[in-house]
Amino acid sequence: MHRPYIDTYRYSQHNIDSHQYLPSSMPAPISPSPPLSPSLQSLSAAESQPQRRQPPRQQFSPYGRKLLAEFLGTFGIVFAGTGAVMVNTLSDGAITHLGISFVFGAIVAAMIYTFAHISDAHFNPAVTLAFWSSGFLKRSRVIPYIIAQVLGAVFASLLLSLSLGQVSQLGATLPLNNNWQQSFILETILTFLLVIVIFGSGLDRRAPGGFAGLAIGLTVGLEAAFMGPITGASMNPARSFSPALVSWHWEHQWLYWVAPMLGGQIAVWVYRYLSNGFRDLKD
Repeated sequence: MHRPYIDTYRYSQHNIDSHQYLPSSMPAPISPSPPLSPSLQSLSAAESQPQRRQPPRQQFSPYGRKLLAEFLGTFGIVFAGTGAVMVNTLSDGAITHLGISFVFGAIVAAMIYTFAHISDAHFNPAVTLAFWSSGFLKRSRVIPYIIAQVLGAVFASLLLSLSLGQVSQLGATLPLNNNWQQSFILETILTFLLVIVIFGSGLDRRAPGGFAGLAIGLTVGLEAAFMGPITGASMNPARSFSPALVSWHWEHQWLYWVAPMLGGQIAVWVYRYLSNGFRDLKD
C-alpha cells in the first residue's frame, strides 16, 4: 500500500549513490597557493592598512612667521606714523601735531594687538635688545628680528616716497636747532619710559591682562605729543633709519640708534631690580 513511496525513496537514493562516484560531479582538489615573496608580503600589508591623511605643508615655519610679523608690524607703524607727518605738510597742517601723535600711538597699539601673539610685537631694535638682555629672547634671534624690522620700515618709506613724493624728508627725525646733546638725553629718557611700560604691562605676569597694547600705545602717543617738536620722539632706530635712508638725509642718525638702545638697557637694569631679577615676571 505504501510501496510507491518506498520505490520513490529507493530511486532517489540510487541516484544519489550513483552520482557520488561520477568523476564529473567531484569537485577539483584545491592546491595550496605558493607563498608570497617578502617584498610582495610587505606590499600587500601596506595596501591593507588604511591610508593616513597627510597634513598640509606649512608655507612658513613658526620662526618665519615671527619675522614676517615683525616686518609687517614695523611697516604699519612707519607707514601710518611718518605718513601722517607727510600728509600734514601736504594738507597745510590739517592733521596737526596732536593728530600725528595720536596716529603714532594708535598704530602702535593696533599692531601690538595684531601680532603680539605671534612675535611678541617688538617692532623696534631697542626693544629687541632689551628683550634679549633680560632673557626673554634668544641671542640667535636678535639680528634676524632687527633685520626684519628695518626692512619693514624701509619698505614703508619707499612706498610713501613713491606715492607722496619727497615731502618733509619722509618724516625724518631731527634734533631741534641741531642740539644733539639735548635730543640725546631726551631720547634716552623717552625710550627708558617706553621699555619700562612694555615690561610692566606686557611681560610682568602680575599686570592686568589685555591692556599692554593700550598702555604702550598711549605711552608712544603721549611722548610724541610733548617731545616730538624737540627730538622727533623716535624711540625706535628703525623708524628713524628708514626715512633717512630713502630721503638720504643722515644728520645725527647715530643719535637715534645709540640713545634708544641706551634707554632700553637702563630700563632693563631698573626693572630687573623691581622684579627680583625678573623672577616675578615668570612666576
